[in-house]
Amino acid sequence: ANPAASEADIWRALENAHIAEFIRGLPRGLETHTGEFASTLSGGEKQRIAIARAFLKNAPILILDEATSQLDAHSEAGVQRALHELLIGRSALVIAHRLTTVREVNEVLVMEQGRVVERGEPRRLLENAEGAFSELWKAQVEGATP
Repeated sequence: ANPAASEADIWRALENAHIAEFIRGLPRGLETHTGEFASTLSGGEKQRIAIARAFLKNAPILILDEATSQLDAHSEAGVQRALHELLIGRSALVIAHRLTTVREVNEVLVMEQGRVVERGEPRRLLENAEGAFSELWKAQVEGATP
């Protein structure tokens, strides 16, 4: 993400991504071989390393595509904490089916079959009990069936 990054920069990014403690516990730390496609890492570990790379890149705009998909609840919580820190002072386009990923965004666009069917602040969209976002939220977060 940043070939000029110092080791201190790398550790700072790992700390920000909540993965430094895990890396310190690896047999060879940063030099540990994780297999082809990082096959020895869990989904959450891979996601947090990707977030650390984004911290190193320091891009002002980020595109996150299903950043918490296929993660267990514990891993998702760690990734959510890291994402919260990563997004401070940045603009992001977040593509998500899991609505917990977008609960703290400024604006949500709900799409159905390629068309925007609802748009607004999550809090406002939840106030519309009949709206698409509210129905999805009830189904995913509150466990109610639409």
